[in-house]
Amino acid sequence: MPETRPRLRIEPLDIGLGLRRQACEAIKRAITEMDIYGRPDEIRLDERQLCEDLGVSRTPIREALSVLEQEGFVRTIPRRGIVVVRKTKREIVEMITVWAAIESMAARIAASAAAPDDIDGLTTLMDAFDEDPTGHLTEYSDANMAFHKAIIRLGGIELMSSLTDTLFIHMRAVRAVTMTQDNRAQRSVADHRAIIAALRARDPDRAERLVRDHTLGLADHVERHGGFLDTGTTPATFKPRATGEHI
Repeated sequence: MPETRPRLRIEPLDIGLGLRRQACEAIKRAITEMDIYGRPDEIRLDERQLCEDLGVSRTPIREALSVLEQEGFVRTIPRRGIVVVRKTKREIVEMITVWAAIESMAARIAASAAAPDDIDGLTTLMDAFDEDPTGHLTEYSDANMAFHKAIIRLGGIELMSSLTDTLFIHMRAVRAVTMTQDNRAQRSVADHRAIIAALRARDPDRAERLVRDHTLGLADHVERHGGFLDTGTTPATFKPRATGEHI
């Protein structure tokens, strides 16, 4: 039976632009869109296949992979090649904790400084779904992360956005693994609406607390039930979460 490996979905590059930068962005985008924790086997990147998919020579591909390795997206393993980096349970918990700190401070700032139209944009993200989005989990997962990234952006500090960009791939992937657990999607919608209400009320203390608690619940869940991150088993080993654990 032939071996099947996950493939990145990549569009060919525009040769009129900087190829290394384009290749780096294309590969990073493709990695971000993958469910990197949804299967136990590692995800290897093949230079030859990337050249074919992107329509360029090996030089910009190798340069792009070198940049991505420095940024922590991929890792070179002797005799095995280049693989997509997956974090341990401890690393994931730490990343979620850092994200919670940044996003909660952004929410505090946004409660005082965000324009009404920007807060309306958060409402629009949630209004696309009813109180039970489980029938549209893929779409809701995307809206969910867009919501959290938007709050960080509304903080108005570019460094917050750039720092969380490096965390995004793992936050998105772990969130995707846990989205179906224990009515998490429904509670996520409710939490998001409460956060929006705090922003509309211009209540920085409440906005900061709601965002922090909302995100740290995921850290607590991964701490208790994220053993698959270290053992290489499938995410199906995740147990139902206690109330309030979601992002």
